[in-house]
Amino acid sequence: MHFQGLLGRPGRQTAGDSDRRATAHLIAQLGYIQIDTLAVVERAHHHTLWTRNAAYQTDTLNALVRDREIFEYWFHAAAYLPMRDYRFALRNMAAVRRGEIAHFRRPETKMTRYVLDRIRDEGPLKARDFETAGRLKQESWWNWSAAKYCLERLFMQGDLMIVDRQGMQKVYELRERFLPDAADVREPPLSEFAAYLIDRALDAHGFTTLKQILHLRSGAELRQAVRAEIEERIAASALLEHSFENLPPLYARPGTLDARPKIGRRNLRLLSPFDNAVIHRDRVEALFGFQYRLECYTPAAKRRFGYFCLPVLYGDALVGRVDCKAHRKDRVLELIHLHIEDPTLASTGEADEFAAAFAQSARNFADFNQCDTVKLTRASPAKWLQPVRRSLKQS
Repeated sequence: MHFQGLLGRPGRQTAGDSDRRATAHLIAQLGYIQIDTLAVVERAHHHTLWTRNAAYQTDTLNALVRDREIFEYWFHAAAYLPMRDYRFALRNMAAVRRGEIAHFRRPETKMTRYVLDRIRDEGPLKARDFETAGRLKQESWWNWSAAKYCLERLFMQGDLMIVDRQGMQKVYELRERFLPDAADVREPPLSEFAAYLIDRALDAHGFTTLKQILHLRSGAELRQAVRAEIEERIAASALLEHSFENLPPLYARPGTLDARPKIGRRNLRLLSPFDNAVIHRDRVEALFGFQYRLECYTPAAKRRFGYFCLPVLYGDALVGRVDCKAHRKDRVLELIHLHIEDPTLASTGEADEFAAAFAQSARNFADFNQCDTVKLTRASPAKWLQPVRRSLKQS
């Protein structure tokens, strides 16, 4: 959590240039920020950044894109990435262009020419600007318009870039008109790409595993390249392999596991389900004993905890989760069900401290979601309901 920027109190830089610098620094440190369209509470890309910087403003990402400091592409999911890493997206772009990515079959040549010509002549455009361009055949599982599909294909293969978002609507521009002149556009060899994946994992998490480095990336050649890079670094004493009971081999730079970062015990954060700190579910379970799955895609009858639960980080431990919903029309943040899973929190003196920290964090999160009121509906164990409600009234 130290490398994730989650152990100290959230920064409180003033909005403006310092907020933009802080946001750019966070994205560089974490390697990427996952984009998600779910809006039960503030969307994941904003939530993840605000969790680490209390002064974060939701228009900052667009400003950084417009200034060409970050760009949108695919990491293991749709994401914002530092512009320094653009060349490492080229391998995936080339694979899409070659038709190796199953979801992106080749669009019609005529439609491709039409889309590119319109953007070239009219400037940046949204999918909505192509609404009359026809429909895909019914066998397409997403049934987008042909032009919208073509836009996404051209984006994924690198001919177009996303230069703005209006709400969640993407605005597309020709790469040659938007990519900085200084950007490195040499596709990296496999060995260099493997080194990049290892370094991003180490920078963001301090230590990592082979599975985490290759998260949602397939191919025997890439796996072999990553293994070879790890072995080479171990031989050069640039990387250490650590073995712990019931854990896969862990890899870290020398001295990393000897560090003892200062932990603010009263620091409490409500994390996004797509936060970089918890997106590797196996890692979270192995290190924290915390089984976490987002259940919004699970049938209601089979949910254990709730539709949209946020992990609760208290100090350096994941101690529970809370099912949340921002009722924006009524300006109410509803905490539908708070689950406390760490029994030590009920010890003498600790319960009140935790309840106060949780209430303050919930109040701050409500403000971030443009809500004036926080409502706690249910808690498990039930004995937590009244203490947390009292703390919410006092916060």
